[in-house]
Amino acid sequence: MSLKMDGGRQVEIDSLKYPHLDHGYAVTSHSSQGQTADRVLIHVDTELGAKDLLNNRMAYVAVSRGALDAQIFTNDREELGAALGHDVSHTSAYVPEMKLEQKPELAVTPQREIAPQQEIAPQQEHSFDFGLGL
Repeated sequence: MSLKMDGGRQVEIDSLKYPHLDHGYAVTSHSSQGQTADRVLIHVDTELGAKDLLNNRMAYVAVSRGALDAQIFTNDREELGAALGHDVSHTSAYVPEMKLEQKPELAVTPQREIAPQQEIAPQQEHSFDFGLGL
């Protein structure tokens, strides 16, 4: 097995001498959605500059990819919960709050009945004729 390090250094490893070594692939949590592996290793650096990447959704996606096992590796065990507990949920559309003004003629009181809503499409009755001529 031949490994080329980022610095350019190359390392040769005899796979017969080290049969416990295996190759693997590193992917981001986002790109792993919809995939499953037997075992996953999750790297969580709590000192990352992009702290928005560490949140509860990333944690769920990363951990749920492992069918048999998921292990988390971090630089700060005490900060891990806070980093992965960050909630990034938001609404999908902006809905402005509306203030309703009640006008006396439109006010609904308990004594007043509300008219039934008009149907959008008329209901149709279906009948079946089996042609038996009875």
